[in-house]
Amino acid sequence: MDQNYLQELISEVKARGGGLILNVGEKPEAVVLSIDKYNELVSESRVKSQESSQAQITSASFKPKTVLVTGGAGYIGAHLAKQLINAGNKVVILDNLSIGKRENVPIEAKFIEGDLADVNLLKDIFASEKIDAVLHLAASIEVEESVKEPVKYLENNAINTAGLLSAMDEAGVKTIIFSSTAAVYGEQAEQPILETALPNPYNPYGYSKYLAEQIIKYYSETRGFNSVIFRYFNACGSDFDGKIKATHDTHLLARIMRVVQGAEEILTVNGNDYDTHDGTCVRDYVHVLDIAAAHLMALNRMEKIRGFNIYNIGTGRGVSVLEMVNAVSESLNKMVPMEAGGRRPGDAPIAVADNNKIKTELGFEAKFSDLDTIAKTAYRQIQ
Repeated sequence: MDQNYLQELISEVKARGGGLILNVGEKPEAVVLSIDKYNELVSESRVKSQESSQAQITSASFKPKTVLVTGGAGYIGAHLAKQLINAGNKVVILDNLSIGKRENVPIEAKFIEGDLADVNLLKDIFASEKIDAVLHLAASIEVEESVKEPVKYLENNAINTAGLLSAMDEAGVKTIIFSSTAAVYGEQAEQPILETALPNPYNPYGYSKYLAEQIIKYYSETRGFNSVIFRYFNACGSDFDGKIKATHDTHLLARIMRVVQGAEEILTVNGNDYDTHDGTCVRDYVHVLDIAAAHLMALNRMEKIRGFNIYNIGTGRGVSVLEMVNAVSESLNKMVPMEAGGRRPGDAPIAVADNNKIKTELGFEAKFSDLDTIAKTAYRQIQ
């Protein structure tokens, strides 16, 4: 080996900020790539491969439908709309853009800007679009805001759902998948939480969603609707291209990313005196792509699903606020300074899903909800 040549390679790599020197045959060659970048590319390759496999499996067994997605310009709704389109469905999106972003809407979707409270608009949509199923995600979802403005949440989440169901019934569209929340459970002594747990909403947001569930149950029992209620635990992460942007900036990952980005100097932890192992709230963080996959699984089985059905969407794994912050710091190699703040109104100490029912009945598997993938895709979203 020519030592001068090797020294030149080493000098070149150092000059370019570090990298790897690999042997090609018997000859060393430089790869100007930091170790962190190498690990990131390897990880990204792994999760992209998983995503491709999941899409192929879903598409192979999926019968195309025309689907109305309410709230489809929002964070979860846009990810779901994209996956529905990738599976070969026609997607109609209804969103008033009060929270959702127009740029989040896939170009392949038909977009209608309008409000869920506009019953005449709903009737026009059902009359013109030949809708097979409704995926209802439009809602107000901020826990703290719901404590301050409970009437807004009752109107938007419960009353508007009743209007939607009435319009569906009139049009003969009786298939609905509803975006609910773990907030309907409130504080539960038994963890992980089963779908059979007695609802105990801890805040107006959770209560409004529970009321909407009961309205859907009524239509299922009296009007022949077939319905799936998905109680989401903590949605997070993003698609791997990061093009769909978050629409709520009060959630933990969004707040952590603002500190990582330098937009804020320090993360204020909302309460460090809860009855948990480290004093901070414990949640079940589930990747938005896993949530979207669950919807496709349910939609593909709606011809066999009858009546009123409830499923948790979660991982069955609890992660505290401090553990999430540490996971993000480790994955991104970024420091996240923290300070303790007061508790946020309406927060339960622990909420972790028992996900055995959705695994058994729908074949659900959380493929993207490891903390490393969550952190890296959330970071990609803010680039």
